[in-house]
Amino acid sequence: MNTPENLKYTKDHEWVKIEGDIATIGITDFAQSELGDIVYVEVETVDETLEREEVFGTVEAVKTVSDLFLPLSGEIIEFNETLEGEPELVNTDPFGDGWMIKMKISDQDQINDLLDAAAYKELIGA
Repeated sequence: MNTPENLKYTKDHEWVKIEGDIATIGITDFAQSELGDIVYVEVETVDETLEREEVFGTVEAVKTVSDLFLPLSGEIIEFNETLEGEPELVNTDPFGDGWMIKMKISDQDQINDLLDAAAYKELIGA
């Protein structure tokens, strides 16, 4: 299981890359392996401001559909539109080309509530 040290994580198996007040968000290697082959990613919340833990989209795999929960409060500014035609990128490159959204963080203090790589590995038993 790949768990890059430079990222933050949530208990909902999302990763967060912080660059200033912009966060890039996707699902972890663990999450994509548990879901199986991903066939569709839906995010209809671009340009919306949501609170932490609100649903910002869904990911559909062959056998299940899972909600995606926002790890930080803020405005969703971009959806990775490449996923519309190539949702399998979430499986093959979850930390790279398989990213899902970018958002403008409205409360930097919430970053402290995210897990580091070691804590996330403990959570998934890795």
